[in-house]
Amino acid sequence: MSIKIDGETLEQVCKEIIEAILRCLPNAYRGTVYRIGGPPEMIAMRITSGTIDDKKKVITWGFSARSDYTPPGKPWSKYRDEPGRPLEAMAWCVERQQSWTAEDPINDKRSVRLQVAGVGDDCHHMEPVVVSKKALYLNNNVTSEYPEHFEGRVLWQDSDYVVVAVIKIHFRPKTIKIDGPETKVINGLSRALGTELLSYQLRQQSVEAMHRLAEDRLRSCNIIADSLRNAITKSGFIFSLIKQELGFLRVQWEEALLERSEKKEMKRDAICALNRSVMAAAGIAEKEKRVLVDIQNKVLSLTLPPERGENWVRMQIEERWEALIHKAPFGDEAAGEIYQNLGKLKKSLYLGRDPELLASYNTIPEGLKREWVDLIYTNMDRIDFQLLDRLIQILQETSLGLPYQEKSRKSLIGLKGLAENIGQLEEKTNTVLRQVLNGHADVTTSYLLNNKIA
Repeated sequence: MSIKIDGETLEQVCKEIIEAILRCLPNAYRGTVYRIGGPPEMIAMRITSGTIDDKKKVITWGFSARSDYTPPGKPWSKYRDEPGRPLEAMAWCVERQQSWTAEDPINDKRSVRLQVAGVGDDCHHMEPVVVSKKALYLNNNVTSEYPEHFEGRVLWQDSDYVVVAVIKIHFRPKTIKIDGPETKVINGLSRALGTELLSYQLRQQSVEAMHRLAEDRLRSCNIIADSLRNAITKSGFIFSLIKQELGFLRVQWEEALLERSEKKEMKRDAICALNRSVMAAAGIAEKEKRVLVDIQNKVLSLTLPPERGENWVRMQIEERWEALIHKAPFGDEAAGEIYQNLGKLKKSLYLGRDPELLASYNTIPEGLKREWVDLIYTNMDRIDFQLLDRLIQILQETSLGLPYQEKSRKSLIGLKGLAENIGQLEEKTNTVLRQVLNGHADVTTSYLLNNKIA
């Protein structure tokens, strides 16, 4: 099974995601979305492609050149990894459900043009768009005959997700890095696209259900209302991207603040000590040890505000250690050392607001420094446009001296604009929902048939 929505709607949704990415990422200039069809063919086919001008104002839509993925597309059997065949980034994204970044095109081992014609492709990032199998099958336990890898393994057999599309974004030379901030933005928006495609499918199914269950208006209206609300869930993903950008700003700030401090490696030292403690513990299964080590290492990449980060450490790490200490033969000294390192780890989460460190950081005015710290460490539970406006203003201050502050400023400007548009859409959608709940089925039907959700 795959996402099944009409071609015009699919193209419009893909254009909106491409536009969001091209306008948010300053060095991105072209984007393409490929649809991955259902089993067993799994045809990869270009849906739409857009190129933005140098001033980031005008996007030109359409395919610049023909490829194997031009409609009617290319089946899985033709692009999967096989001996004697050029490796394709598309196969990597579909098979492994992981992204592929060509930061050095001339040495990209999955560039078909490089392998066949000796010509390196441009810098780009490809991101799979995944959807939960349960959501796609609506919990009906429907199974599909997925194709096999070359070695005979069934595709996605051990995954809870299916790939329904692939996003490819082209960048100017030497402006994209593996696991760079741009790839995280694309990853977040790929999730938004997956959710939106699923929402459109649910909406289409709801319309069909309305016709089948015309005698039961209340049930039909509930289905339609759910579908309309699903269509605006991307506002939550925009909020997630804003919080992710705030996390990236916190990382930059803490690196600058701790650059010459003896506390610079406090978090990493605590994690390493805890890892050594668990690996040296007796009476614990190796698998259980490895799980805890992986969770502890994840702290190094967390960008949560301190309070939320401490809560995460408490639930994910400290509670596991408390259970292990009760189960395994830890001595008092070893247990004391573990609790000491847990305390050290939680304390490291607050270093960005440490008064002593802040007092020693005198490259920016004191008042601006206090306001900056308050803003980036705010626990946001909704989109705060005043906070975003002030952050955007402060990021213009050169005295702040963060390495990627201009890139972050442009990203926040783009995300704020998208959030404002979605807010207007939600207001209009809620008006329709109120009419639905009040029994105006004729208004609802007209809205569904004659309008498109952004």
